[in-house]
Amino acid sequence: MTDVISRLPKAELHVHIEGTLEPEMMFDMARRNGVELPFRSVEEVRAAYEFTDLQSFLDIYYQGAAALQTPQDFYDLMTAYLDRAATDGVRRAEIFFDPQTHTSRGIGFEVFMDGFREAMADAVRRHGISADLILCFLRHLPAGDAVATIRAAEPHLEGVIAVGLDSSEVGYPPELFVEAYEIARSFGLRAVAHAGEEGPPEYVWNALDILGVERIDHGVRSLEDPDLVARLVRDRVPLTVCPLSNVALKVVDGLEDHPLPRMMEAGLLVSVNSDDPAYFGGYVGDNYRGLADVLGFGEEELTRLARNSIESSFLTADRKAALLAYLERV
Repeated sequence: MTDVISRLPKAELHVHIEGTLEPEMMFDMARRNGVELPFRSVEEVRAAYEFTDLQSFLDIYYQGAAALQTPQDFYDLMTAYLDRAATDGVRRAEIFFDPQTHTSRGIGFEVFMDGFREAMADAVRRHGISADLILCFLRHLPAGDAVATIRAAEPHLEGVIAVGLDSSEVGYPPELFVEAYEIARSFGLRAVAHAGEEGPPEYVWNALDILGVERIDHGVRSLEDPDLVARLVRDRVPLTVCPLSNVALKVVDGLEDHPLPRMMEAGLLVSVNSDDPAYFGGYVGDNYRGLADVLGFGEEELTRLARNSIESSFLTADRKAALLAYLERV
């Protein structure tokens, strides 16, 4: 099954590049940049990866990001992810990044964008993997900060296809960020948002109707609202689901309890993604393998998920068709 999974061409649509920072790389970067980390060893970092909820993860996530300082750091981070993604059969990646995590430390757009773009260009040459970026707003910060961020980003949007909304969900509903999304749309960017992970189904409704997003990230709590499920099915709204993340952050007790099978049975357009794989113990291939091992997914279900991921991407219609044709040949 591992061979089947790696051969299936797929898109990854929900991965935070800062969440791919493995502890070993974190320490290497901290050493070369003279950054003091709040951990004494790789083992201590890994021991801290026992999360009780989303916030307990975010506390460590932002501490680790302090090691990222130079264009080379961001190049190395992106390269490591794309190399790993290619071995998992990823042929298209739409990758979240959090500029406020870096600009708040005095790291300018030109630093991380140069590193990201060079790495993505190299990955095309090495692996044939297509990649673009999704600029995310940190929802736990004031909405005015999101507005300032998208305005500051305007000269640096090459390779950015959309904006998103991440970080702490509960208490920070989508409607707080209308202005930032309107500005992003005026720049020609598409829109996605995290909703329905820890937040209620209402957040999914508001992301769709108030922010006008085209894709919902997570969305697992949508099943609590039959009317919402009907809407999502009718409009073919993609949901980017992250099973191992949901287990790590206690959204579900275990993979055997995950609602993904029910979501598929309901006719929802779901894909499988890794979220923050360095922290949650699994890249996209590991998520597919978990579904096979624990939930008994076979080739038919896994192929459906790979097909869904391609259909849910922001690729042009002709590039989707080419990748779907390749999937059928495989």
